[in-house]
Amino acid sequence: MVALHIGVTGSGFMGRTHVDAAHKLASTEPVAVTGGSRAAKLAGDYGIDIEPDVASLVARDDIDAVVIATPHWLHCEEALLAAEAGKHVLVEKPMATSVADCDLLINEFSRRGLTLSIGYHQRFRESNFRTRDLIQSGAIGTVRCIQMSALFDITAMRSDDGFGGNWGWWTDPRAIAHLINSAPHNIDLCRWWLDSDVANVAARSGTFREENPNENTTMALLSFTNGTMATFWSSSVLPEPGFDGEAFRFRIMGDAGVIDLDPYGQLRLGRTGQTEVVFEQPAVGHDDSNSAFSMNRMQAYCDQMQAFVDSIRSSDGTRGGEGTPSDGRAGVAATLAMLEAAKQNNVVTLA
Repeated sequence: MVALHIGVTGSGFMGRTHVDAAHKLASTEPVAVTGGSRAAKLAGDYGIDIEPDVASLVARDDIDAVVIATPHWLHCEEALLAAEAGKHVLVEKPMATSVADCDLLINEFSRRGLTLSIGYHQRFRESNFRTRDLIQSGAIGTVRCIQMSALFDITAMRSDDGFGGNWGWWTDPRAIAHLINSAPHNIDLCRWWLDSDVANVAARSGTFREENPNENTTMALLSFTNGTMATFWSSSVLPEPGFDGEAFRFRIMGDAGVIDLDPYGQLRLGRTGQTEVVFEQPAVGHDDSNSAFSMNRMQAYCDQMQAFVDSIRSSDGTRGGEGTPSDGRAGVAATLAMLEAAKQNNVVTLA
């Protein structure tokens, strides 16, 4: 079967990630990239073309699908350009920066019969998939509570010359908040595991340790439509050495047992008074430019890219397992509800 030809917008860490994934698969071939100060080097490293802008990239007849990996506020605009050119799209999370823009994208891609997928690559990490199997098989009974953390220090990544680029977009008001970068993965995994939506949220948000007009730290309480309660602590400015194993952590309490999940470490199942290690993730290396493109990290992105291809090629509309437009919308809606709850000092109910 002929490989699907991929164009990528954005040449930073995630742009390179998606070019690399398309390069590694037999079912895809990266063709061109546009946007960002690192585009020329990225194109040269993979032997692909560089385009001056998104309009010229999506206009190419030899591109079948576009991956969007630019700053958040550009996602909707670029996805619409791709749709108008008849291209399928995989857009990095967040899907957009407003629920209205999410709805616009959903309508436009549906109307044109094009595939729109959301970059929730965490679904393709083995430990997260096994957690879903455990929960849905009833291994810990009905899930009652989930405690989540997403804590790291952005200054460590900014000081790694291997990542390069300009980190200024993190403090651009159009980026809205660190939370819209942090929370969608957590929201998506919970919805995916539980088959349930966020019903309402309460939160407190703040900005610490840096000059930044945007939020960088939030603590939130979420309720799901099935009655599950969850807490979420997110921060991009946790002072080093931080807390061991809390960069991305889930503690899940059910009626018959518990799950302690570190997707970058161990998945531990506790029941009948005993705890066992169900799976241990080899070092992902996502925070080190020297190891970030090994298969320990890249496997999930390759699997996600393949799922995107499978969705495009499906003859009956069956999805490949990647994030859907409704999943993307749900992540944005819940994140913005947290920010609004903090602003209002009140509980926000999602529609």
